Amino acid sequence: MSRRPTIHDLAAAAGVSTATVDRVLNRRSKVREATAQRVLIAAEDIGYHAAGLLRKRVQEAQPVKHITVLLQRSNDEFYRALGETIELACSRQTNFQFETSIVFMEEVSPNHIVDCLNRAGKQADGVALVALDDLLINQEVEALLSNKVPVISLLSPLSSAKITSHIGLDGRKVGRTGAWAINRLTAGRSGKIGIMLGSHRYLNQEIAEISFISYFRDFKHQFEILDARTNLDDVALAKQATLELLHDYPDLVAIYSAGGGVDGIIDALKETGRHKDIVLICNELTTKTRKALIDGTVDLVLATPIQKIASELAETFAKAFDSKRSSSLTHIRLPAEIYVAEGL
Repeated sequence: MSRRPTIHDLAAAAGVSTATVDRVLNRRSKVREATAQRVLIAAEDIGYHAAGLLRKRVQEAQPVKHITVLLQRSNDEFYRALGETIELACSRQTNFQFETSIVFMEEVSPNHIVDCLNRAGKQADGVALVALDDLLINQEVEALLSNKVPVISLLSPLSSAKITSHIGLDGRKVGRTGAWAINRLTAGRSGKIGIMLGSHRYLNQEIAEISFISYFRDFKHQFEILDARTNLDDVALAKQATLELLHDYPDLVAIYSAGGGVDGIIDALKETGRHKDIVLICNELTTKTRKALIDGTVDLVLATPIQKIASELAETFAKAFDSKRSSSLTHIRLPAEIYVAEGL
């Protein structure tokens, strides 16, 4: 059995004295922030038994910041998981004590989102949100920014040039990856390809759609790319749109879902018995899409790396609140996680 690391091991790993470690751990006297952070990192690296207490001590010495994160519907498994992961990541931030509120917006109308932003701005030091791109929403975002409240868009960018930062997937790569997969999985076939979107006002979905189509412009192919159908990321609407697509185009060979509501697409394909002959590429690995990958209804999932999104969000807020680092803020575009049945 390996020996449990001691305070002497921790001091050596951090490059400080045991007295300094003791001061951080027991708050006997003030220690420079950089030194305390170094001790904490070393404790976690070597598996020191009191690393959790050290993290708490370091956090307790930092200023408190209230963060509100506005996400989409609470009945969506993906958004519930994202909210939980963001709360955890923010709780582990050591430059500030983040008190995080996750708010699920049960409506996606611009007026409702503006109301949520307005309420958040009165209580929070920083706001993050998932929202469609709209003039009213951008105006409210800029009003918060003018009051020194940093605003970060998540998943789908906003067109406001003043926004603090954006964290999401690279929509161009997502769309072209979906197109590449369909082209490979339908090799030798011809027919129609359908596209499903929540709304063109989610800019990430619009970018993915444009990039999907642009992929097929690059070479000669035997497909007809149909105009996108929108479903407001709603399961029932997505199911109805899929049933209509199947009825209108018997030679449909594939569906690319760039938005939400994929549970409805899966249900429609299974109910009509078309789940084995139509290639389906969709977003997010959930309980239902995992099962659909296994039974062959879904062929490939392009998933958001929620742990990475959450950790980048916590770090970006920490930078935004730090005058020495706020100038280094940039938009963060991440690669999608790709899942197929054999990789589960």
